[in-house]
Amino acid sequence: MTAPRLEIDLDKIHHNARTLVGLLADRGISITGVTKASLGSPEIAGALLRAGVSGLGDSRIENIEAMRLAGVSAPMTLIRSPMLSQADRIVLHADVSFNTEIDVISALSSAAQEVGRTHAIVLMVELGDLREGIMPGDLENIVRETLRFPNIALKGIGTNLACRSGVSPDAKNMAELSALVDSIDATFGPMLGPTFDIVSGGNSGNLQWALSGADTGRINNLRLGESLLLGREPLHRQPIDGLHTDAITLIAEVIESKVKPSQPWGEIAQTAFGDTPPVTDRGRISQTIFAIGRQDTDPSGLHPPAGIEILGASGDHLIADSGRRRLSVGAEITFQLNYSALVRAMTSPYVAKVVKAQSSQIPVPASYTNH
Repeated sequence: MTAPRLEIDLDKIHHNARTLVGLLADRGISITGVTKASLGSPEIAGALLRAGVSGLGDSRIENIEAMRLAGVSAPMTLIRSPMLSQADRIVLHADVSFNTEIDVISALSSAAQEVGRTHAIVLMVELGDLREGIMPGDLENIVRETLRFPNIALKGIGTNLACRSGVSPDAKNMAELSALVDSIDATFGPMLGPTFDIVSGGNSGNLQWALSGADTGRINNLRLGESLLLGREPLHRQPIDGLHTDAITLIAEVIESKVKPSQPWGEIAQTAFGDTPPVTDRGRISQTIFAIGRQDTDPSGLHPPAGIEILGASGDHLIADSGRRRLSVGAEITFQLNYSALVRAMTSPYVAKVVKAQSSQIPVPASYTNH
């Protein structure tokens, strides 16, 4: 079988999603299954939908288009602020988009008018992580302007934390989001209806808060990706009880296995990627090279089996100390991976993607196997 490759276990992804759907339903929260790390894989999308997620979210309209082309008919949300240049594509293929700019909402309105559709939007509010978001004090005016656009339906508000700056969702900032919803309802209630359909509190980083028993207030939706695919929460990268952390693994092949000094010799300058890594003299080691590198994944996000330690990487090579194991050329080793390593491996055309499913309820279309 081709290496390097990602092995994707749909049964484990389905289990993770079904478990979190049940836990969050008890808290009055639905899940938008985020497919961006899987490049909009229709097979992964199907596993999430069968597990009960309320819809799918992706940051790239290209992935949404690919899922539509594959026959995925679920509600889809563009979870990155739209580009003006893509407004026409967004209203054709996405049911909802997250927005912060009036100029973009205006363009979506015009594009939706041209095709005779109504496009739903969620306004994103800044609550401290300093990625996208309308400042809270400006929200009322943005709502007022948004409601004037034809063919635009304002469906709710949301926020994003734990991404750019690592700001943790907690009782304080989640209560602030709920209070903003209450304020908008009080001001614009007759124009909006009895309540917003969507109050999107955040991503997998919200799970600790959401499942802690804290008051969830008006928040009724989370956008989950990492926790569904990798079974971990992103605040501290800890496994989530009851979830699989090996639903997606990376297989790499050994292309060199030799005993070598652990310390380089000669005048030391920068590496190919501009680093000057510290080197510890371990004496002679069993050095193993795998046929995968920075062009394919994030080496710092790979977790090898016990007894193997990653020492460094170049564009095409991953170098490891295999300890007492002398790995044979051609041997394959399985790595677990974090979200960064997963996203980059999924994006690499040099990493094969192999989908596995044991359950008869989760078919594997031939179009994606060995893709």
